[in-house]
Amino acid sequence: MSKLQQRLMRELQQNRNIKIVKTAEWCIPIRTVDVTYEPVRRSTMDVLMTMLLLSIQEADFGNVEELSELLLVDPLFIEDLISLMIRVGLMKNEEGFFKLTEKGQQQLEQGIFEEELEVEASTLYFSPCHQSFLTSDVNNDEYDELPELYRYVDKEAEQQEQFDESLIIAALQEMDKEDTGNSQRMIARVVEVEAQQINDSPCLEFVLYDKEQDILFIRVWNMLLNQWDHHLEQQLTDKEQLMWREQYL
Repeated sequence: MSKLQQRLMRELQQNRNIKIVKTAEWCIPIRTVDVTYEPVRRSTMDVLMTMLLLSIQEADFGNVEELSELLLVDPLFIEDLISLMIRVGLMKNEEGFFKLTEKGQQQLEQGIFEEELEVEASTLYFSPCHQSFLTSDVNNDEYDELPELYRYVDKEAEQQEQFDESLIIAALQEMDKEDTGNSQRMIARVVEVEAQQINDSPCLEFVLYDKEQDILFIRVWNMLLNQWDHHLEQQLTDKEQLMWREQYL
């Protein structure tokens, strides 16, 4: 019996009315998925950028000096800001004048500055049993030989290689959390998804009896998540609860 299993059993039985009537070990399949994606950085548009875009929207300006005089800002700051906004596609130089692009118009109306960042890559782990991505890494170092597969694995789901983009973006966003002041990284678009191998990840199952309340219930420790797995607990409760009293009491 592993040290983890012993520790969990002690924790579960701290209440003297709780008795463990069954223990089991099994694995859930985890699909490794490589994803490339485009992140963006969104921030509240500052006053100078707003004033610059409004000025270009309202009148024709052909050089930095005119804008510098109007906004009472050093020409170097204006030049750097214009270079940035042209690079990210908020404005363009057309027939000798600065013009807002459609993207620039939209961001000005929203008051949000959105800068595209370089394409990045990450590895996600999809659980067919949860029908979702689990934000952790597969680590089975404690096992020389893995336990048998979970008894309620959906074989069709196990072979799944196409995934809902909203699930991928949500998982990437969870991994890619970065929020500093008024700036926030977001996932703009998934570029490519490649389903790779399937690894098995162990779980520890405990069926318990509460003598005081005369009830049977289950706890499942997901070693991938390193926590109790309420999804699997509910699934097993729905499928097996009616059998527990007959089997274990």
